[in-house]
Amino acid sequence: MEKIKVLVVDDSAFMRKIISEMLKEDNEIEIIGTAKDGKEALKYILENSPDVITMDLEMPGLNGLQTLKYIMNEKPTPIIMLSAYTQKGTDITMQALEAGAFDFVCKPSGEISIDIKKIQKELIEKIKLAKTVDIKKIKFYETEKVKDTLKEKKTELKNEVLIIIVASTGGPKALSDVIPQLTRDLNAGFLVIQHMAQGFTTSLANRLNSLSLIEVKEAADGDEIKPGRALVAPGNFHMEVKKEGMTYKVELNQKPPKLGVRPCADITILSAVKNFDGKIICVILTGMGKDGTAGAEKVKEKNGIVIAQDKDTSVIFGMPKSAIERGVVDRIVSINDMAAVIIEEIKNLTNK
Repeated sequence: MEKIKVLVVDDSAFMRKIISEMLKEDNEIEIIGTAKDGKEALKYILENSPDVITMDLEMPGLNGLQTLKYIMNEKPTPIIMLSAYTQKGTDITMQALEAGAFDFVCKPSGEISIDIKKIQKELIEKIKLAKTVDIKKIKFYETEKVKDTLKEKKTELKNEVLIIIVASTGGPKALSDVIPQLTRDLNAGFLVIQHMAQGFTTSLANRLNSLSLIEVKEAADGDEIKPGRALVAPGNFHMEVKKEGMTYKVELNQKPPKLGVRPCADITILSAVKNFDGKIICVILTGMGKDGTAGAEKVKEKNGIVIAQDKDTSVIFGMPKSAIERGVVDRIVSINDMAAVIIEEIKNLTNK
């Protein structure tokens, strides 16, 4: 079997060496080169065509984000960012995912992580997954805030519909294509479950909030679900729906991971089916695995609606495909049409 050709980009000689040695331990991976900065990486990529690139975010000269944008313009290649868990690191990581990075892995202890082997399994798995992706599905363009053309509504909105959006690999970009297009005049609250490490969901929510008409925030325990607001499940926490009197709130917990993930969308969806009195719309976006399928089945039993992203626009078609094959999906939609379809379905349900 032909090996996956990987280029390792990092300004630290130590990190280049240890990452290369770590990846070489897998017999499906071949390290074809290393680069110490963005300029060197660009030259190498144009001459050698690696299958996958691992790239540090913080580098002198052209940093990781700038280099990523050049690569996605000049010679699109699946790129996995290696990010330090800092506020600056998480914010730039979100921009990188939006700009076309396939995925990211968090360095365990900062820029120079002598314990980098802790992420060996995760990085190898993501490299193998990246090799399978159609690079044409990873779009690069600057996302801008949507202009608000809606006049202020005079009537008070109601929690008639709950939309639960599920995403994994490729999700941050998909979410940035959908959530900013949602209008403020909908009788619906939104919950977002994105498989992502703790801390990075804060930056994801802040980034989406800066682009969107509705409020987007990382959920805190006890936050109210209300129209015009999207609550993002924090990394490493499950998010469940609870009813208190006439209001609905979210409860965060650290029950064991389900399907290997925490947050798990199925947990959120099943709690909503149990406790939310209105209609539920489940939206399953790009991602690996089958999270969301079991929940979608229960949504259908409660006469809700299930929408799945189509294969052509999914970076990874695993999660939508699982729900489609289970026979619980009502509509299969391009990511470009997803927001419009969500709005249409909300209005159909609230006008009945």
